[in-house]
This record gives sequence, structure tokens and C-alpha cells, in this order.
Amino acid sequence: MSAQILLVEDDENDIFFLEDALRKVGIVGQLQVAKDGREAINYLNGVGPFSDRKEFPLPSVVLLDLKLPYVMGLEVLKWIRQSAASTIPVIILSASKNETDVQMAYKLGANAYLVKPQMVNKLLDVAKAIKDFWLNLNILPSEIVVEGAANDSFGPCPRSISPGQVNKTS
Repeated sequence: MSAQILLVEDDENDIFFLEDALRKVGIVGQLQVAKDGREAINYLNGVGPFSDRKEFPLPSVVLLDLKLPYVMGLEVLKWIRQSAASTIPVIILSASKNETDVQMAYKLGANAYLVKPQMVNKLLDVAKAIKDFWLNLNILPSEIVVEGAANDSFGPCPRSISPGQVNKTS
């Protein structure tokens, strides 16, 4: 499987348990982690330490927490939907069950909203669902092009992503 996942999460325990669950369902070496919203935007923009797309490829799916340092998750989601990476599926993976958070996430373009399970063994179900649907069954467009993508305070976003830059499932 060559699909990549970008996990945007600041809690070390959540990162550890999700990495473990993904490994147990067969997703190995395909996870990149951004520990705050600003880092996620820089990763997706391919700037600074993330400029090498061989080492930091664009993800096939983004798992995004809402409560993040520097730039909150909903702002990251809004940025993604205004950038050339706008068609990359974004799954909110949050502890919040707040209806306002859920509504706002979907309004801003989230593809799914999952509440982090409180029991670690239930995280295996989440990891399996991500693997089965978002990495194996979901099909991304062969080229992503956004004309006039917004530049904002987070910096420029790439205008075009070639098919080789978006990892497809095997």
C-alpha cells in the first residue's frame, strides 16, 4: 500500500495509540505527523523542512484534530479547502462530540467526522475503517488544479499538484 496519511495531532498519547492501531491493521511507514496546525499547513504547502516531496509526500488522506496549537483544526480545514490540496479527503478525528464542532467541520468541507474512541481497542475499528475505505476504496482525481487559490497569512499554496504527487491506493 503506497497511500500516505497526514495525522495532525498534538497529543503524544493519541499519536502513539493511533500509530499502533494503524500498524496493527497493516499500515506501516505511511504516516506523517504534524503536531500543530501551522506545521500541517507548512507540510501541505511543501515549505521549510517539508519541501522534499519524496520524504514528505502529499497525503491521500488527512486525519485532523480540532484543538491544536497555533492554528486550530477548523482553520486548517478551511485553508485546505481553499488550497490546491482541496480535494484531499479530510477526516476530523476529535474528542469533541459538540454539535457545533460537527456542523462547522462539515460546513467547512470535512469528508467525515469521527469521535476518538475512549477505549484503545475501539481505535482498531477506526484504523481499519480508514484503511478499508479511505485508502483502499476511495479514488482521488488524477490531477488537482485550483485556479486562483487563496493566499492568506499562512503563506502561498501550490497551484497545481501533478498525479505523481498525490499518492493513490494500490
